[in-house]
Amino acid sequence: MTTATATKTEKITATMARWAAGLRYEDIAPDAVREAKRFLLDSLGCALGGYLQHDVKLVLAVLDETAGFGPATVIGTGKRLDAVSASLANALMVRVMDYNDIYWKQDPSHPSDLIPAALACCERHGGDGRELIVGIALGHEFEQRLCEAAFPGIRERGWHHATLTAFAAPLVAGRCLHLAPEQIQHAVGISGSRHCTLGAVTAGKLTMMKNTVDPLATQSGVLAALLAERGYTGPEHVIDGKEGLAHCFGPEWKLGVLTEGLGERWRITGCGMKAFPTEALTHAPISAVLEIVKSHDLKPEQVAEVHIRSLHRAADILADPTKYDPRSKETADHSLPYVIAAAIADRAVTPAQFTPAKIMDPVIREQLHKVKVVADPEIEKLFPALQRVVVAITTSDGRRFEKQLDYPKGDPRNPLSDEEIEEKFAALAEGVIGPERQRRIRDAVWNLEKLGSVTELMTLMKADGTR
Repeated sequence: MTTATATKTEKITATMARWAAGLRYEDIAPDAVREAKRFLLDSLGCALGGYLQHDVKLVLAVLDETAGFGPATVIGTGKRLDAVSASLANALMVRVMDYNDIYWKQDPSHPSDLIPAALACCERHGGDGRELIVGIALGHEFEQRLCEAAFPGIRERGWHHATLTAFAAPLVAGRCLHLAPEQIQHAVGISGSRHCTLGAVTAGKLTMMKNTVDPLATQSGVLAALLAERGYTGPEHVIDGKEGLAHCFGPEWKLGVLTEGLGERWRITGCGMKAFPTEALTHAPISAVLEIVKSHDLKPEQVAEVHIRSLHRAADILADPTKYDPRSKETADHSLPYVIAAAIADRAVTPAQFTPAKIMDPVIREQLHKVKVVADPEIEKLFPALQRVVVAITTSDGRRFEKQLDYPKGDPRNPLSDEEIEEKFAALAEGVIGPERQRRIRDAVWNLEKLGSVTELMTLMKADGTR
């Protein structure tokens, strides 16, 4: 099975569900299998780093009160919970540092937010490594296609991309649970019809919800699949019918993008990874500033101004007045002035730059006002094919250095190597699990098609010293 064909009368969710239900490991191209492993290792590293974050501790405390015992393993704690609760906890760990993957066409998204749905449902169904690869490839496929289908993207209309995740997650969960096509279609209707997310979560002053809405949408997809498994029904026309997604989120959708050529070219091979734990449009300017500062050995006190020409949405979302006075990690990692100030002051942008103390570091704070961000209409015309930025640094003695970048490190055209992914994984896992278990996790992921049980991998994800 490599393609999907729709009839003239059926709704598009039927075509999507039928293709998802029929997808097998053998159908997936070798380069897509390789990328599934790379994104899994990257996501597991993000989850181990995320396990230490305050947001996660709060959610785990709530789940201690509300969740039930079940077949799915929670990363870090090693507890076995119901699949719905485990998918929320693990998805938040993957997402909370804003360090997991990134795809951006008409809309942005982080398709690896769906990997915890595959993990939880594979565990519930007794799935092996090949089944996990299917779930990962499937999640990236539909999440990325959903990002490409709206003109303009729903983010430009004031809605968050977690809205799209709620449509992709039940396809992943349903396939990993081996539901029938009709059940998967109902699961899409259940989740998609009740989980739309306001763009307010990433506008202005940011809160913990910025990194939580996608995990909640992933959880929604798992819950919907379990309901559908029992016979629960949802609207089949949730995408292309009256008051469905395309109707409510107009004006223009190219819905053929969701199904045309399924299985011919795998979207996962076009997804990017993050070299920095920050919002995606900050990556190119960070890279440019670091290159200028390091190559010319500029000290913070020597920098008079950093002028950044970028997209309108970068100037609007990442450089509004609240971003010049960040007081939380969530605002700081979406603040272009802050990440540039950190790059100038510390010559690095890593998780260490987003602790409460570092965010208030006077040396970094002194750089914030130096950063000027302007929207460039010519750069806008090039997006999303290019994420061009032009950065000019003027020094206190009148020198001027300029750097143009069209895409950042981690973009598919400039990807992280396997070695760089392993280094990122090790840095995030440090302090959670030791080197020997890190090695065993890496070996399991790189040989995922040989893994007999997803639970074997998840057992390795328990933090050292946890009872």
